[in-house]
Amino acid sequence: MNPVELPIRDLHLPDPVSFWPLAPGWWVLIALAVTGFVFLLRKALQARRESAARRLALRQLKQHAEDYMRHGNAVRFGTELSELLRRTMLAYAPRQEVAGLTGEEWLSWLDRDLDRSHFLEGDGRPLIEWPYRDPDLAVDKSDVAALVDAVRLRLETPVGGRS
Repeated sequence: MNPVELPIRDLHLPDPVSFWPLAPGWWVLIALAVTGFVFLLRKALQARRESAARRLALRQLKQHAEDYMRHGNAVRFGTELSELLRRTMLAYAPRQEVAGLTGEEWLSWLDRDLDRSHFLEGDGRPLIEWPYRDPDLAVDKSDVAALVDAVRLRLETPVGGRS
């Protein structure tokens, strides 16, 4: 037989393996990844929602401090900060625990969960003194800055271990 006339064809390789359809293991892996992503997204949204009052309070604190620099009224400033703290703490603690506190008890409660006593024995003490002082008396700017720092620390620190 003539080699030219032989019925020999070229080698035919099989088609390459397609990635589609995916194997069941890949579907399980994708389902786990999507579930994990949804879980983390829900946790992040929940944390953001729970810290909304804190973020708003910090913006208001900044606004009150700027307003004080314009008007210089320590009585008004002390009242605004006290109201701000009260409203914010009511968002994070039970109403019956916070609403009736006044004076030393209120300052003692504000010191909860802080590293040291910032209100009862520290820079936050003017919170209960300034609303009742003579509005014409001048206040040292370092006292104002210290009070604002104490209030900011209280607003940024979680109440009772909550974030």
